Amino acid sequence: MTTAPVVLLTVPEVMARLKYGRSKVYDLIRSKRLASIKEGSCRRIPESALQEYVRASLEEAA
Repeated sequence: MTTAPVVLLTVPEVMARLKYGRSKVYDLIRSKRLASIKEGSCRRIPESALQEYVRASLEEAA
């Protein structure tokens, strides 16, 4: 059984997808609302974490 590859997004890619500014994305990461990983100076956000953030935000708005 094969699993789908994990897609990692950069902060600018997340900014473009959400139409948010850089500081808003980092605020979401700091507040643990958006999961991310850091390797050295590189910050990456799994695409699944972005989808989960959007899902949770929609549930909060409902």
